Amino acid sequence: MASANVRSSPTPTSNPKSSSRMSRRWSTSGPSVWPCKQIAPTVDALADEYAGRLKVAKMDVDHHQIVPQQYGIRSIPTLLIFKGGKVVGQLVGAAPRSKLEAEIQKHL
Repeated sequence: MASANVRSSPTPTSNPKSSSRMSRRWSTSGPSVWPCKQIAPTVDALADEYAGRLKVAKMDVDHHQIVPQQYGIRSIPTLLIFKGGKVVGQLVGAAPRSKLEAEIQKHL
């Protein structure tokens, strides 16, 4: 089951460039892509663990193709970390939890 701390972006208006002081992790994925399904439980667990310090959002790139183009995303899953409205970190592929967490820690 998906975490209550993960937002699903129903429209591209869920702006990852919000002015929040917290780091924001933004995951672009497709529901039928195996690597996306593979890391989903890890992303959900990290969203719960870092609740209040990190905002997590997921976007289905099959339904929102313009936003990934704006960020030069060519492969999914891609995880972007925003801080102060700018991309400060990016991971591509089904990375292990330790790698995801190390990237988060660099930007908190």
